This record gives sequence, C-alpha cells and structure tokens, in this order.
Amino acid sequence: MTDDLTPDIDEDDEDLDLDDGAESEAAPLPSSVASLVAAIVWDDGGRDVDQTLIGAELIAAFVRRLPNSPGVYRMFDEANEVLYVGKAKSLKKRVASYTRLVGHTNRIARMIRATRHMEFVTTRTETEALLLEANLIKRLRPRFNVLMRDDKSFPYILVSEDHAAPAIFKHRGARSRKGSYFGPFASGGAVGRTVNSLQRAFLLRTCTDSVYETRSRPCLLFQIKRCSGPCTGEISTDDYRELVNEAKGFLSGRSGEVKRSIAGAMQEASEELDFERAAVYRDRLSALSHIQSHQGINPHGVEEADVFAIHQEGGLTCIQVFFFRTGQNWGNRAYFPKADPSLEPGEVLGAFIAQFYDDKPTASLVLLPVEVEDAALLADALSTRAGRRVEIAVPKRGEKKDLVDHASSNAREALGRRLAETSSQARLLAGLKETFALDQVPRRIEVYDNSHIMGTNAVGAMIVAGPQGFAKNQYRKFNIRGTDITPGDDFGMMREVMTRRFSRLMKEHGEDGPAPAAPAPDPETPETNDSADMPAWPDLVLVDGGKGQISAVRKILEELGIADKVTTIGVAKGVDRDAGRERFIVEGREPFTLPPRDPVLYFVQRLRDEAHRFAIGTHRAKRKKELTKNPLDEIGGIGPTRKRALLHHFGTAKAVSRAAFDDLLKVEGISAAIAKIVYDHFHERQ
Repeated sequence: MTDDLTPDIDEDDEDLDLDDGAESEAAPLPSSVASLVAAIVWDDGGRDVDQTLIGAELIAAFVRRLPNSPGVYRMFDEANEVLYVGKAKSLKKRVASYTRLVGHTNRIARMIRATRHMEFVTTRTETEALLLEANLIKRLRPRFNVLMRDDKSFPYILVSEDHAAPAIFKHRGARSRKGSYFGPFASGGAVGRTVNSLQRAFLLRTCTDSVYETRSRPCLLFQIKRCSGPCTGEISTDDYRELVNEAKGFLSGRSGEVKRSIAGAMQEASEELDFERAAVYRDRLSALSHIQSHQGINPHGVEEADVFAIHQEGGLTCIQVFFFRTGQNWGNRAYFPKADPSLEPGEVLGAFIAQFYDDKPTASLVLLPVEVEDAALLADALSTRAGRRVEIAVPKRGEKKDLVDHASSNAREALGRRLAETSSQARLLAGLKETFALDQVPRRIEVYDNSHIMGTNAVGAMIVAGPQGFAKNQYRKFNIRGTDITPGDDFGMMREVMTRRFSRLMKEHGEDGPAPAAPAPDPETPETNDSADMPAWPDLVLVDGGKGQISAVRKILEELGIADKVTTIGVAKGVDRDAGRERFIVEGREPFTLPPRDPVLYFVQRLRDEAHRFAIGTHRAKRKKELTKNPLDEIGGIGPTRKRALLHHFGTAKAVSRAAFDDLLKVEGISAAIAKIVYDHFHERQ
C-alpha cells in the first residue's frame, strides 16, 4: 500500500526517540501500538555492509541479510534524515524490489538514489507492521510518504460520572476523566451548539464541581431555564439522574424513544391541567428538534459510520471526512494531505486512513468512494486497534452510496476553494516581491506586534503567512520578561522579542539563514505541495511600527550577524492613523506609500491586522488571568483541595490573609505545618 506514496516533508518539532544504533536482534512486538513503539529495537541489518555503497547497490547488500518475515523498514539519506517508512509482508521481497534498475517511477528512482542507509524491525504479523508504519510516518514525517498535515484532536461531549450531580461538558484530549464520551464531532463549534441545545432539552449543569459546591442560590442558567438547579436542591437527586439518563439515551441514538417519553409526559401534564409543567416539556421537545434539524443529512439506515471522499486537482488532494454516530450527522472536516500528484486516489486514501486512525476511535463502518490497496489488511488493523469488528466498504448503490457522493461533492468544493485561495495568494506574494524589490517570492512572512496597557501585561506576538495563507500552527507569543525595560517602551519590547526569536532560530536551525532563492511561482498556477513547504527562516519580516521599531530590529539582527540574511520592512501608521495611508520603511529607500486600491497594500494591511488581533488577544488573555488570579495560588503546598477548604471556611482570600494562626488550624485538612506556611505568607515574620 505504501510503495508509491510520496510528498515533501513538513517541519515537525517532535521526533521519535529510537535506538538507531541498536545491535540486538528485533524482538517480537506486543499488539498495542503504544507498546509497539516503546518496544522497537531497530537493527541496521548490515554492520558489515560496505559504507561506500549507495542507492540500489546499498539496498542489495541489505537484502542478503533480511528475513522473509513481516516488518517495517526505514530509508535514510546522506544527512541521516528519514526518507521513507514502509511495511512489508516479507521484508526480503519488498526491499529487493528496490534493487531493480528499471520499472520505477521517477519519484521512487529519486528515493533509491538518495538512500545511504536502512534500518529494519520485524513484527509478528503484517497487521502489526501496518499499525507501526502509520505511527512512525506521523511521528517522523518522511518526505516520500503521504503525510497528514492537520492532526488536531476531535472534540467530544462528556457527561461526567464522578459526581453525584453529573455535568455535561465539551471535552478535547485524553479521555482520562470518568464519564460517558460521545463523538467525535467535526469542530468545537458543533459541540458548543449541541451542548447549548442539550442544556435547554435536558437542563443539565455545565458548571465545574468547585463552583457547584460553593453555590448558595441558583445561578442565572437556572433563571433562564438552561439548568435544573441541582446545586441548591431545586430538583431532587433522583429526578436529576433521570434527566441525565435521558440525555445519554438521546446521545446514544435512542432519540425517538426519548422524544416519545417527553411527549407523553407533556400530554399527561396537559390532561392534568398543569400547563406550566407541560410548557417545560414542550420547550424540551423543541430543543431536541432544533438539534436534529441542524445536522444536515441524517441517514436512516446507517447507525454509525465514517464516510471518506477524495478529490484531486491542480496537484493538490482533498479528503473529506463525515462522522455519523447514533444515526445523526456530527459534522465533517476537510483535509489536504501532502501527496505526490502522480499517486492514484486509492493509494493516497489508503495511506491517509491508516494515519488518520492512529490516535482516533474508529467507527464500525468505514465507507469509501474507491477501493484501496490492502483493504482487508487495513480493516484487520483497524479492528485490532478498536477491539471490535470494523468493516471497510465501497457502496455501489442505495443510501450509503448517496452518503459517499455527498462527501465527494464536499471534497470537490473544498478543493476548489483551496485552489482559488492558493492561486490568489501566489499572485499577492509575487506582487509583494515586485513592490518591495525582494530577491525572491517570499515563502515565509513573519509579522511582529506588541500589546500592553501602560506597560502592564506586555506581550509580543508573531504571526506567519506563506503560500497557503496564515500558518496558525507557527504563531508564537512572547511574554515580555526584561526587568530593564521601562513600562511602555515599545522599542525595548521589540528588541527583546527579536533577540529571543532569532537567537533560538539560529540555535535550532543553524546560522546560515534562509534557503537559497527558489524559482518564482507562476501566479496563474496554484502552488503544489513541493513548492508550498514552509521554511524555518523567514524571507520577509514585517514590523508594525515606524523608524524607531525598525531600527531596533535591524540593530538586533546586526548584533546577531544576520542583518544581510533577513529582509525587514516597517509598516508605519499613516497620517491621522487612517488605513490606506500607511508608510513603508525599507532599507535603502525613502519611506513611501502605495496607491489606495493597490492589492499589495490590502494584503499587507491584512497581515498587520492579523498580527494586531493575535497580540491583542494574547494580551487580554494574560490580563484576564492576572485579574482572576487568587493570592492562595502563590502559596506552595496549597492545591485545589486545600484552597477550596480555606475558601469554604473563610469565604474569601482576603479573609484568609487576615486569619489568625489558631483560626487556620480549625479548617478541615489544614495541618499545623500548612497553617504556618499560609500564615507566614501573609504576615511578615518578626
């Protein structure tokens, strides 16, 4: 499945720490992937192989020592970077196929010529090899494999079970808290809207346990009929538990049964002339109908399935994934994996699915638009991971075929939008090069801004843009730490930000600066995966400020010895701070402005506004954290439990600070030693 998979490598800070020089034989691996990775013992397979051999000759030397058992192999280049990770039913036969002198695609031939070393690990089954291969590809990101570029975790709905009054939350990350998880949902927004509707339908609390414990009267959510008020006894424990069970039933696919039960209760209340209670049931039914009406296509014969679709055009690939759970549509997400344009849809899709489910739960049914290589093996691997049977199918007719066609339509539209955005971005970058007389079309633009209020909660912000638009996973924030900076000194803040940024860049990526200029892209042709790679070094640095800020930046770059390697441009606010009248400070030229309707001007404004938005947001988050900071948080040995006990006993942190030592001892869970620590923190010792 993986011999013909190849895009360029993405930069990734996370490397898999493997024993590259292990000399022991590869041991049998356990079945779980986590154990697989932990138990890897790589064997270079050729400690006596002539180190002067390269390419096909080197591979042939390794083949003579390989077994006919399943396993995973890695190919390395001259810089010891991983070129490719592959799996094989027979390591000997698979690796031997690379020794042929003819019959390879240009890409495979390039990979073979670049190979300078290989390492291997045997597995007990081909299924284990497939699982291990997918895990290693995601971690090592070899440039000749298909790569998942967006690997964000999916959000879930959590109904907690570790409290007498369970709460409903949006959850993302490790599922370590005790409770029932429902998902995945395609986006956090979809979860938020669903939880909001579920509050109206089932009146479950969404407050934290600490807030729940401190309530003395119902909160606003109770007043607006979004919560049943279990915190203050507005509803009995048994009745609240019934609401929780109804919510779980609805999320588990028993929506019809739940709605019939609520409708029956409404009718019963109406017959008893209790119209107020009947109105409550009516509103709950309305909320449930609202949830289901906003889920778009809802299949009748598909209880649980993940639907994949793929579309290739213009050198790019889009894979659309729809999630159906409990007969409801829980959203979709578009992915744009890195894959060589010459690969067939089935090849890309098969490799993508193996990586997609590396750390995600698998539906019992996976629907595809095309056959993928080793489909039976992939289904077996997914079943092994899920601990239950997983079916992979390519429907030919009926409702399932309609679901796949719907996903395919979405994939085609999403890729069309991406191609339009990429083409437009290429033209703007080319215009930026011409306007500012740059040596090359910038591949990585970094924009810097500061934010503070009278010098307090000062932060610096960096946003990154490139051929694919804003690269939000590359954004960075800098908490201003310098003690010698006068509050409100924007120049000093910018000096600290640039010093920290480029000192670290030089340490992590060498002192050679940006890569040599690449051929200019055709503005009419969208960027392909090969040319859209985001480098570590910026080609262009934009600073939101005038001559003072840009002088501070250039001075720092001169001190670091990289002033001639990084192009810096200042974007100063125009007269009366009007948008469209910005002045640009470029080294070797007098400050100038651009025509009011110049597309490059709009582009730079958009970059600057994004940096300003990110800086302001970071500053506000820091300021909010400072405002809500509790003095008890600063005391060593005072965790959440003791903090809660102190606040329950004294009411406020201010009262705790005024408490006598003997009063502190009366608090449950506070020992004499802890009481002394708390007392000494607030009272100067004599």
